[in-house]
Amino acid sequence: MTAAPETTTSGIAEADWATAVEAIGQADSILLACHLNPDGDALGSMLAAGLGLAQLGRPVQASFPSPFELSGVLADLPGRELLVPADQADAAPDLLVTFDAGSADRLGDLRDRLDTAGRALVLDHHASNTRFGTLNLVDAGAAATGVLVDQLLTRLGARLTPEIAECLYVAVSTDTGSFKYQATTPSVHELAARLLATGIDHAGLSRRLYDTRPFGAVRLLGEVLARATRDTTGAGLVASYATLDDLARHGQRPESLESVIDVLRTAEEAEVACVAKQLGPDEWAVSLRSKGGVDVSRVAVALGGGGHRYAAGFTGHGSADDVLAAVRTELARA
Repeated sequence: MTAAPETTTSGIAEADWATAVEAIGQADSILLACHLNPDGDALGSMLAAGLGLAQLGRPVQASFPSPFELSGVLADLPGRELLVPADQADAAPDLLVTFDAGSADRLGDLRDRLDTAGRALVLDHHASNTRFGTLNLVDAGAAATGVLVDQLLTRLGARLTPEIAECLYVAVSTDTGSFKYQATTPSVHELAARLLATGIDHAGLSRRLYDTRPFGAVRLLGEVLARATRDTTGAGLVASYATLDDLARHGQRPESLESVIDVLRTAEEAEVACVAKQLGPDEWAVSLRSKGGVDVSRVAVALGGGGHRYAAGFTGHGSADDVLAAVRTELARA
């Protein structure tokens, strides 16, 4: 009988961690990449890793797919000086390291680096991850990709600075809903305590992350919530959508819609919340949230996306009605 590989508390084999550390040590050029339209976990994880690698004297660049735009607290994160647009990123790095991307498609116009890089290291916590790297550090039990980055930097011997801590705090806080989702374990709070001990302004970060928005975004939120619908059968779906015209009318950027689903999911009748955000004439970014009774990752995977039991997403096509109808159909199957 073959012995099971030794694992850490993260659920990742210790041998895989060792291989990742070795690959980083051997690389003469390292390109970090996160998924398109990066959220707090994707960007925070990547910049924390970049700062740690730079501290250790490793040659590193960081990028994310077009559009190369950030706003709010994400635009001010430490380590942003490492960022370069995708078309300026190393075309053939020794090592590509990806963050929070569940599939190669999520890398957008950086996907070709999977073919041109010497090796590809994937750090992610999505249960639906397709293991598209040469080496995959994937733990579906981790609350955020930032948790894995902290473990990697510890193994590399990087010192936890306030700058790294700020990036990791944004990563973990955003993916745990400010430490209130089911994935928030005692070890997550222990990590948060270590981050706070560096002296970061967590109250200021939280205010900018969750409690600050332009007046136009407040008006936009009210409009999108006003068109929400409730399906009284099946999974208890509460859903809404936002168009490009909505954004233009209120003078807002797409990221101003990120909080809509967090409000929808508070409806007492909502076992599942869904928001479709228009990307183009017939293209929608669809976010799904579950209170636990339904595995929304099964819905997302069936529709070409991925995620977790409690949070998932996919890209939909057609009209808003078409997209929401597809969600209802898959929910009935799930």
